Amino acid sequence: MVDTTSLTRAVDHFADRLRAAPQSRLQRGAATEALELARELARRAQLVEFPGREPRQMPDAGMFAAADQLTVAGHDLALVLTSEEDVEEAVRLVTEAQKRAGV
Repeated sequence: MVDTTSLTRAVDHFADRLRAAPQSRLQRGAATEALELARELARRAQLVEFPGREPRQMPDAGMFAAADQLTVAGHDLALVLTSEEDVEEAVRLVTEAQKRAGV
């Protein structure tokens, strides 16, 4: 079994920072960055869970839901990853998105 603790910690940290961010920061792109990341993590999880099926796109539930969407997508992905390399790649995606979001 693969240890995905680093991924869930990175996702939870980013989500916590989003929840603590002022509305102006969310409006300036942090929420959009989080949603894009959540969509990518959800896409990756669906490709593993349902190979051969076109992944569905996570809807935009608004800037105040972006942290929750990120948490759900990140934890879902952590449940299905099967290699350390995939975990490292996902952590890298989270880290880079958080930097771009500025939170």
